[in-house]
Amino acid sequence: MSEKTLNSKIPEEDETRKIKPEPEPLKQFTLKVLTLIKESQQQHGLRHGDYQRYRGYCSRRLSRLRKVLKIPQGDRRHFKKRDVTESHINNPKADERYLHIPLILAERCWAYAMQLRQEANTEPRKKFHLIQKLRKACIYALQLDELCKQERCDARTCLEAQAYVAWIHGSLQFELQLWLKATENFKKAQVIYEKIASTLNDDDQLPYKQRLEEIAPSLRYCAYNIGDDKAVDLLELRSQGVLETFDALVSQSKEETAAILHEITWFDLKIPVRIERVRLFLLSIEGLNESLGNAEDNQAKIKILENLFIDLRDVISLTRESARSEKQDLLLLAYLLSIRIEKTSQRNLLLIQQTRKSQDCVRLLDINIQQTHELSQNDSIKENSASKKYFEDQLKAYKSLRMYYLAKTHASAKRWKEAAVLYDASGRVTKELNIDHYQSELKQFLKTIVENYEIEITTAQANFVLENQEDQTVPTVPQKIFKSKKPLIERLDEFREEPQLLTKNPNLVSLPPNMNPIPAKPLFYDLALNLVQFPDLSDKLEGQSKTKQTAGISGFVKGLWGWGSKK
Repeated sequence: MSEKTLNSKIPEEDETRKIKPEPEPLKQFTLKVLTLIKESQQQHGLRHGDYQRYRGYCSRRLSRLRKVLKIPQGDRRHFKKRDVTESHINNPKADERYLHIPLILAERCWAYAMQLRQEANTEPRKKFHLIQKLRKACIYALQLDELCKQERCDARTCLEAQAYVAWIHGSLQFELQLWLKATENFKKAQVIYEKIASTLNDDDQLPYKQRLEEIAPSLRYCAYNIGDDKAVDLLELRSQGVLETFDALVSQSKEETAAILHEITWFDLKIPVRIERVRLFLLSIEGLNESLGNAEDNQAKIKILENLFIDLRDVISLTRESARSEKQDLLLLAYLLSIRIEKTSQRNLLLIQQTRKSQDCVRLLDINIQQTHELSQNDSIKENSASKKYFEDQLKAYKSLRMYYLAKTHASAKRWKEAAVLYDASGRVTKELNIDHYQSELKQFLKTIVENYEIEITTAQANFVLENQEDQTVPTVPQKIFKSKKPLIERLDEFREEPQLLTKNPNLVSLPPNMNPIPAKPLFYDLALNLVQFPDLSDKLEGQSKTKQTAGISGFVKGLWGWGSKK
């Protein structure tokens, strides 16, 4: 075969060769990392802080994912580790559930670490296990980040993975007290989550806003440890869960307030402070009012005060034991008790702002009055003129506020006369007080009384007059009372005003109705046959019957024996 012939056949073969179709573009993955883990956490234990339950859910979820995606790690006898790789992601038949495996692995380690953090309060050795689990969570988070960098994952998935990695690393460095690195990672996560949230609608922004709220106190605490003077003080950080114990609160106190406090002044009385723990406690609450002022709402203020009560209880117990042997500590004990009573009263005032029922407000104010009165009768300050004037003003303010809410209670029960009297008494007492000398919460209540008590009095008096007018609209002309036992239906032809008909049981008709006699249907009986006289026919009937009877018997006998036969 010539070379020319071969060259002529080659193009013919190329034309007949089948053209392979181009591969279809791979479907992109979109993994909403934060939304996915927040929903899982809320549904499986973290709504109540149960990290062990969430960890168990993560293990079961991993088992199901590996079974469905056919990535088992060995069999029942042997274990062979198998991670999700780039080949799994780039497989045309793959779906986004391959990305769930490293994410759930990281979440499981993080949940275990948070569980150990709760248990580390009583068992400090678990702190080391906690850090190991957070390191492992960081490794799995980095695996997720590497997988999300593939072209098959969209931009949002890549950003969410980067933010998750930064947050996990920041949590680990926070526990290791690497404040600068933790700050960098937390800020990186914060910026990414803010950018993602700005592109979403209001409904989808909720999990991102929650994560930003979780990052904010950790950032402020890191800034405080770095040396930023603008950082939030430690009482607020403790109420947000960053500081766990009072000892940690004291150990991180500011350097400028670390001077030793030898004595305090209370109502012109100088009280020596010899107990180190009490000294540190008094140093830690110097900025308490500022912390309460910076709190977001009343609930945050209440939480700060309740944490303070926990520390105050231990300090009072320690001082009481010391006062048994050292009499000079009795005055210090009275001072600590006064702090507890004042902060309890402040907490009750915050609760009153959230309470709708005036009866509950009265009960809380009764507690304030009782505790303040007991403190004023303390032997250490009973004869002190300054303390006497202070507690008298406090009791007047609480009693005035109690009268105001007691008036509201009477008004809700429509006892307008009592309400008006109590409103007037409360307003007169409040006007006599110097409102500016009280704490902010009590000052606000007293100002409310001064502004509203005249309006409340006028409203109560107006309602009282209206009720009296309604009572007077009933005619007072004496009328003859008519009572009849007959029901109304039997005396419709008579008109008489009977008050009984306007009551709930009017005598209208008798039920059941009385039975009346009515004529019965006539019955006809045929009695004529009884009066008919028939003729006597007995003679005829008797003679005929005897003849027949005799002949019949004799014939029977004769025939039986053969007698009487004629031959």
